Amino acid sequence: MTWSPANPESVFTYGAPSLKFGAGAADEIGHDLLGLGAGRVLVVTDPGVLETGWPDRVAERIRGFGLEAVVHDSAHVEPTDASLVAAAERARADGPFDGYVAVGGGSSIDTAKAVDLLLSDGGDLMDYVNAPVGAARAPSRPLAPLVAVPTTTGTGAESTTICVLDVLSLRVKTGISHVRLRPSLAVVDPRLTASQPAGVTASAGMDILCHALESWTARPFTTYERKQPGERVPYCGSNPIADMWSERAMSLLAKAFRTAVRDGSDEGARGDMALAATFAGLGFGNAGVHVPHANAYPVAGRVRDFHPDDYPRDEPMVPHGMAVALTAPEAFRWTFEADPERHLAAARLLDPGHGARWAGEPRDVLPGVLVDLMRDIGMPNGLRAVGYGEADVDDLVEGALKQQRLLATSPREVGAEDLAAIVKRSLQLWD
Repeated sequence: MTWSPANPESVFTYGAPSLKFGAGAADEIGHDLLGLGAGRVLVVTDPGVLETGWPDRVAERIRGFGLEAVVHDSAHVEPTDASLVAAAERARADGPFDGYVAVGGGSSIDTAKAVDLLLSDGGDLMDYVNAPVGAARAPSRPLAPLVAVPTTTGTGAESTTICVLDVLSLRVKTGISHVRLRPSLAVVDPRLTASQPAGVTASAGMDILCHALESWTARPFTTYERKQPGERVPYCGSNPIADMWSERAMSLLAKAFRTAVRDGSDEGARGDMALAATFAGLGFGNAGVHVPHANAYPVAGRVRDFHPDDYPRDEPMVPHGMAVALTAPEAFRWTFEADPERHLAAARLLDPGHGARWAGEPRDVLPGVLVDLMRDIGMPNGLRAVGYGEADVDDLVEGALKQQRLLATSPREVGAEDLAAIVKRSLQLWD
């Protein structure tokens, strides 16, 4: 479709944390915290990551610079409103803290963001959750410095202004979004991802890929009505700077993704995946994501009895990256008409050896690239494989429609019928 705003936008915004990248970067965090004015910091992680020894090692290195560091394994894999409130209460009991360090995947980083928000600004969690689920209150004061140290290559949470959570009573995944949630510093040390199992690498890698693809195909910033300065939001639509990061992330994924899943000891592939995750975060954290991520929230939030390989088995879950991936091929088949060349360019970046695929219907090319990759890395064959069926379509669509912050970035105007068609075609992705 062609967007025709009466007064088109001519301004886009771009923001990113400071970045330290490379083997050994995690050992220098104490020096960085001194520069941020911190004296007593909370290291937030989850029990699984704590067992790797990295959070305690990071804390010990911080103490070596004369700072006090307390470690909490309060992060819940796939955070919920209850887990975030519990983490904040635990931090309040052991506080005060004037800085935070998150060591882990997106769950740990998002938990640290929420703890920092609640202890710095006060109020209740649902005050800040995005509308229409929550009140979408903006924090009224700056937050304490947060250093994000990812141990998985996927979420890009170290670069973004977003905290994702499940609201248990509503069985919906949603988020909190504000520029003050962006970490002060992202420390990306590829050594910390060496123990990431194949299933986690596959799911988290699909999150990287969809971050890059959704940012790349997002509605252009010039197609919105002009905003007043106070109305500008982090997700402003595709723009030249976000495009640069997304394009580079896709090129790295084409080279490294399958190798990183197949051989976790390949240091080159691990390093490239870590770079791709950071680059994709720098892209989508400004341009935005759209239909696959909107669909992913109810897919993850309404799971009944699916237990993925290489994740904790104490409760059912659909990992975030997997949930995003399961409707991505059909979502990009639907968005194709918004910008065919951009979709085909993405396919070329992700699959340079595309061969005979280009002889078919153009709208099928990018979905074909995604399905081939998903099959190769062991992703489930559609929504049916994680426990959903035709009877669940309406509930999944209802949950996706609550993600208006994301759907506003879709390159085509999307309604319930469009989402239902995408979900139905995503029940099984290949024969």
